[in-house]
Amino acid sequence: MTAAVLTRSEERLWGHPKGLYFLAMTEAWERFSFYGMRTLLVLYMVQELLLPGRIDNVAGMAGYRSVVEGIFGELSTQAFASQTFGLYAGFVYFTPLFGGLLADRWLGAKRVVMIGIALMTLGHFAMAFDYSFLIALLLLVLGSGCLKGNIAAQVGHLYERHEEQLCSKGYAIFSTGINIGATIGPLFCGLLAQLYGWHFGFGAAGVMMLIAAVVYFAGLKYFAEDRAAAPAGEVLPPLTRIEWRMIALVVFVLVLTMFQSFAYEQMFNVGLLWVSERVSLSIGGFAVPVPWFGAEDSFASVMILPVLLGLWAWQARRGKEPGDFGKLATGAAIMAVSAGMLALGSLLAGEGKVSILFPLIAYFLSGVAFMYQWPTALALVSRRAPAKINALMMAGAYLTLFAVGVISGFLARFYEPMGDTAFWTMHAAFSATGAIAIVLIAGPIRRRMDMLDG
Repeated sequence: MTAAVLTRSEERLWGHPKGLYFLAMTEAWERFSFYGMRTLLVLYMVQELLLPGRIDNVAGMAGYRSVVEGIFGELSTQAFASQTFGLYAGFVYFTPLFGGLLADRWLGAKRVVMIGIALMTLGHFAMAFDYSFLIALLLLVLGSGCLKGNIAAQVGHLYERHEEQLCSKGYAIFSTGINIGATIGPLFCGLLAQLYGWHFGFGAAGVMMLIAAVVYFAGLKYFAEDRAAAPAGEVLPPLTRIEWRMIALVVFVLVLTMFQSFAYEQMFNVGLLWVSERVSLSIGGFAVPVPWFGAEDSFASVMILPVLLGLWAWQARRGKEPGDFGKLATGAAIMAVSAGMLALGSLLAGEGKVSILFPLIAYFLSGVAFMYQWPTALALVSRRAPAKINALMMAGAYLTLFAVGVISGFLARFYEPMGDTAFWTMHAAFSATGAIAIVLIAGPIRRRMDMLDG
C-alpha cells in the first residue's frame, strides 16, 4: 500500500478518502461559475454587447469577427453570437487533451489544476468588462483545459487498484458536486444579471472561482501524490488489426450520438434566445430569469438519476434492461421530443408568445435525455476501447463535443431565416434520425464488437 494513496482510517470520511470531498466541492464551485456564466453568454452578446456603440469597445473584436466570417461567411448579430458561443463551447472540450498532456509529461495534475483555477478566475472577472470580453473567453477555454480532466483524474488517484467499486462510488459523489453546481450557478447568476445587470452575474461567477480555489488549496494535504510522468520516449505496442476494427466501431457509434448532441447543445445557444423572445415568462408578477431554464436541465439530470437506476434494476430483474444501444436510442428519442416541444410551442404561438410550460417540459426532457446518452456513451468507450489506448479514447470521446459545439454554432445561423418552428423541427429530426440509426445498427454492431472482444 503506497503512501501516495490516502487509506489510513483517520484520513477517510464515510468510507472514502477525505480528498474526495474537497475535490467534489472544488468542482461544484467551478461548475457553479462555469454554468452560471454559460447561460448568460449568448443572451449577453445578443441583447447588449454586440449592439452598435458597444461592440466597438471590445478589444480585438474587429479582427476576430473578420476571421470568423472569413471561415463561416457573413453573419447576422444573432448568428455571430451563436457561432461565438459554439466555438467557446467546443474548445472547452478540446483543450483538456493538452491539459492532460501537460500534467502527465511535465507539471503533474495538482500544479495544472491550480493553473486552471487561476486562469478561470481571471477569465470570469474579465467578463465583467466589455474591453476584455475576448480575452476572458480565451482565459476560460485555457483554464478549463487545465482543470477539467486533471481534477477528475485526481479522484481516481485516491483509491487503490483493488477498490474498483468504491472508486466508482467516489466518482458518483464527484459527479453529484458537478450537477449541484450546474444547477445552482444559473439560478444565482441569472437572477443577479436580471436584477443588477450582466456584469454582476459574471462577477458572481468570478467570486465562485475564488471559493473553488480556497477549497482546493485547503484540501491539498488530503490529495494523492501526482503520478510519475511517463517516459518521454515510451512507445506503446502497435495496435492489432482487431483493435483497429474495434476503434472504428466505437468511433462510428460516437458519431451517431452527435445527432442528439446537436439538439442538446442548441438548447443552451439558440434555445435561451428563443425563451427570451418567444415565451411568456411572467408568473404572478415575477419575470422568470431566462438562465434558470439551463439550471432546470441540470436539476432534471440530478432528479432523474435515482429513477433511472431503479427502472433499470427493475428491468434487469425481468431480463429486459436495455443495453448500451437501447439507452442511446432512448436518449436520442427523448431529445427529439424535447426539441419538438419548442417547435410545437412556436407553431401554436404564431406571432405571439408561448406558455412557459413548453420550455419547462423541453428543458426537463433534455436533462433526462442527457442521462440516457452521455454516461452510456462513456461507459461503452471505457468497456470496448482497446486497453492500450483506453484513456486516450475516453479523452477522444470529448472531442465529439468539440465538433458538436462548433457545428451547432454553425447551424444556429439558420434560426432567423428559417423561423423558429422549422428550426426546432429540424433539430428534432436530427435527434430522431440518430435514434433510428442506432436502432438499425445496434444488432450488427453489438455482435461484431462481441466477436472482436471474444
